[in-house]
Amino acid sequence: MLMPKRTKHRKVHRGRMKGKARRGNKVTYGEYGLQALESAWITSNQIEAARVAMTRYTKRGGKVWIKIFPDKSVTKKPIGVRMGKGKGAPEYWVAVVKRERVMFEVGGVPRDVAKEAMRLAMHKLPIKCKFVAKEESLGGEV
Repeated sequence: MLMPKRTKHRKVHRGRMKGKARRGNKVTYGEYGLQALESAWITSNQIEAARVAMTRYTKRGGKVWIKIFPDKSVTKKPIGVRMGKGKGAPEYWVAVVKRERVMFEVGGVPRDVAKEAMRLAMHKLPIKCKFVAKEESLGGEV
């Protein structure tokens, strides 16, 4: 599971996810990518599940790049604790993903294999995504 080795501040504010990704919205490393069509928090468990789905389908052929990292802690107070008395302890880690962000990339595999691997990964994520190729990552639907 992905999480930071150490952080300057353990607890962070929730923040906002308005607008679209200005950086990381193109396929840079591989030939094909998985682009988010909505903004959301993606947990480290969801990232790992998507990665496993892709690598299993490609039979560890080619290379998979994960372009998002869960560096935001989400806190939670224990069950049965009354309101107040400060913020809860960190429960899990999330990556803030804005729409049009390319989250995963695949290279070294044929297009149909990459497309099916990305489709399997999409089912592990809580948002709508689309399959994009290097030349059309900013353009229209594939």
